Amino acid sequence: MNTKQLAILVAVGLALGGAGLYVRNQQSAGYQQSSSQIGGAVLPGFDASALSGLRITQGTNQLNILKSGNDWTVKERGGYPANFGSIQEFVRKLVDLKATQPVQIGPSRLPVLELIAPDKGPGVLVELLGADGKTTRSLLLGKKHTKGGGQEDPGMGGMGGAWPIGRYIMVDNKIETVALVNEPLANAEPKPDQWLEKEWFKVEQPVSVTITHPEATNSFSLTRTNEFSEWTLVGAKPEDKVDTAKTGIFSSLLSSPSFDDVILDAQPATLGLDHPVQAKIRTSSGWTYTIKIGKAQEGDRYPVQFVTEAQLLTQRNPAKDEKKEEAEKFNKDFAEKLKKQQEKLAAEQSRGRWTYLVSKWSIDSILKKRSELMVDPKKDAAADNAEGLSAPVGFPNLGQ
Repeated sequence: MNTKQLAILVAVGLALGGAGLYVRNQQSAGYQQSSSQIGGAVLPGFDASALSGLRITQGTNQLNILKSGNDWTVKERGGYPANFGSIQEFVRKLVDLKATQPVQIGPSRLPVLELIAPDKGPGVLVELLGADGKTTRSLLLGKKHTKGGGQEDPGMGGMGGAWPIGRYIMVDNKIETVALVNEPLANAEPKPDQWLEKEWFKVEQPVSVTITHPEATNSFSLTRTNEFSEWTLVGAKPEDKVDTAKTGIFSSLLSSPSFDDVILDAQPATLGLDHPVQAKIRTSSGWTYTIKIGKAQEGDRYPVQFVTEAQLLTQRNPAKDEKKEEAEKFNKDFAEKLKKQQEKLAAEQSRGRWTYLVSKWSIDSILKKRSELMVDPKKDAAADNAEGLSAPVGFPNLGQ
């Protein structure tokens, strides 16, 4: 190779190298390193005690959880009480958010990280509201970061076996704050039913249950002498064979009931609450509950209303031979118990203003008909047949 040919090759090499450098610079134009520091707090200086509300927006859906005095409520459910424990846990996660990985960012990368505002893209916007109800800080939540995985599995919501361990976020709509954080914030969704306080009422030690159906022949009443005895069917006929296993379930009737959601602007005629199945329950301590159940809705769920009544004993009757020390202890115990009962009654009567959407399994006992308390005729016949087969068979007398 002569000198002229070598010079041409060098010139071509330099030209190609320059072109590659130019293309790379063009591709990375507008990208920069996030200012977030690994291990650094995402919301430094955030004062959770000054928080007056949370607003979560995704697409066209929005959730507002607002503080009213010492209580938290869900605006989209007409101000129904919110679960303070869920709010407290969520805010704690926000305070503890840490950047775990530096991110190369630029406007063209935001869609890849799903950091696009809800009105234009898939991002979830979390706004923290101050005392004036205005947004003080905001977090745009983007793509979740997962660990593990394998083949695509739609049932897992992504890669088979993968689980979220973090999420890409942007603070206060500032691109330089984009970071991958150490928490996926999975419950940051505008789903009002998931933020409701689910404690509404609780029946303790029922001793009388009357179920009234629109069809009178399906109605029945059960009683028992105390919370430990078996139930008796009121007005039982001689031919009635009551299955004690079926009536036994009424001993724990509505001892820990649950509901799925609150129904706003409930229309009795539309929901079937104008002709409901009704239960009246009396407890050993004198509490009375009246529950109304409407017609089945989508998802095998029912509209439910309830009323709580109680005549609380406000004065203790001391024994004649009580000593002073005993009286002081008994009075203290009585006062503490009375306070708990008064709080329970006030809370349940407050919750009784609402109409609830309840899954069938939670109220299935109330929906039973009188005939469903009886021994199954087929099982009864089978039991009689089995008893006949098991009877001893006589042997012939063979003599001495």
